[in-house]
Amino acid sequence: MGRKALLRWYAPRRRAYPWRRTRDPYRILVSEVMLQQTQASRVAPAYRSFVARFPTAESLARAGLRDVVTAWRGLGYNRRAVALWEAARTMVRDNGGRVPADPLEMLRLPGVGTYTAAAVSSVAFGSPAAAVDTNARRIVARFFLGAEPDEVSPREIRALADAWLDRGDPGAWNQALMDLGRERCRPRPRCGACPLNVSCRFAAEGRAPPPAGRRQPAFEGSFRQLRGAVVRGLLDREDATLGVLARETGVSLEQVGEAVSALVADGLVVAGAAARAGRPGGRVRLPG
Repeated sequence: MGRKALLRWYAPRRRAYPWRRTRDPYRILVSEVMLQQTQASRVAPAYRSFVARFPTAESLARAGLRDVVTAWRGLGYNRRAVALWEAARTMVRDNGGRVPADPLEMLRLPGVGTYTAAAVSSVAFGSPAAAVDTNARRIVARFFLGAEPDEVSPREIRALADAWLDRGDPGAWNQALMDLGRERCRPRPRCGACPLNVSCRFAAEGRAPPPAGRRQPAFEGSFRQLRGAVVRGLLDREDATLGVLARETGVSLEQVGEAVSALVADGLVVAGAAARAGRPGGRVRLPG
């Protein structure tokens, strides 16, 4: 129900992004990790430059983390770069540099969760795995049940998504749902232009979306922004002291120390004992 209409709508978008023009599992994995929490329009140029620099899992695994984080510049959430680098090293060590075809095996890779494993395995290998992210949950709940996803159990949504999956082309189906959730079936839906409008229970019942919830915390002045500023401050130098980083970021020594501690925990920076103790002369550097 609704499959043909959705796939017709998706057809002109099938090659809209560079990662949709390849079946290379490594490159598809790179794109899926980049797309976590980042808009596709921002990912596209970064993806092109990243795979040009690291065209295979082997080349990424051989690289130093400094080079990987530098190539990741502009995407934010730098811990994803660390996870992807660690995943490449795991694949080289355990699987000859290949992405595992089995989504359950893929879950063993750092930074790969259930959605990413299903997305990569369906697109790269044609595995019949429904990739159920926030967009898919919203579409499934509205289309079949006329409900918002928080009104339905995750188990029921998963069962419906698995049954609805187009097993003839699961990769295209998963990507079509992602596009639909981003462009039409948004938190405040655009039902009039939705290809599923005719068959959708949510639209048929004339339901209104819930009131807007809390907005995402502002990036400006956030701890996440400070973390990114610390990493950027280390990209073009061998190391820096906490005092220098505090002066360049314009925040207190204590705040920089907290950011450095979090980055150390994520494997993004290396800090000496003095830096870990919060002393202004303590030195911090990127690994590798």
